[in-house]
Amino acid sequence: MMLRNILAVVAGIITGSICIWLIETLNHILYPFPEGIKPNDMEGFKSYVENLPFLGKFMVIVGYAVGAVVSGFVSTKIAKNGKLTAAAICGIIFMIFTIYNMTVLPTPFWFWILGIVVWGLVLLGGKLALNKNNI
Repeated sequence: MMLRNILAVVAGIITGSICIWLIETLNHILYPFPEGIKPNDMEGFKSYVENLPFLGKFMVIVGYAVGAVVSGFVSTKIAKNGKLTAAAICGIIFMIFTIYNMTVLPTPFWFWILGIVVWGLVLLGGKLALNKNNI
């Protein structure tokens, strides 16, 4: 049972991360990096983030929201224990990474609020997984 719960959390983190990556990739298509920015250029990336318009920043939150719901759903389905524990652990892990990102990148106050609150959506995903009427 313990191994199943660990695998559930790992699967939730992986699937949630894929969702976030997909939406952030779309965001980078809509708001491309400036010419000449290198992958390891932290100052260039900070400048890019700082100058993103509202929608560019909000799309990151949308990615987090989709990732949270999917992560909560997948982890709860795999755990098969009728509890939201795996979903909650995924949410806590993602929230820690989000807080770290917000401390190293220039993010506005509203992003901090939404960037923390959005991870509560793992519980929605978990509840959807526990609903007997769905897949």
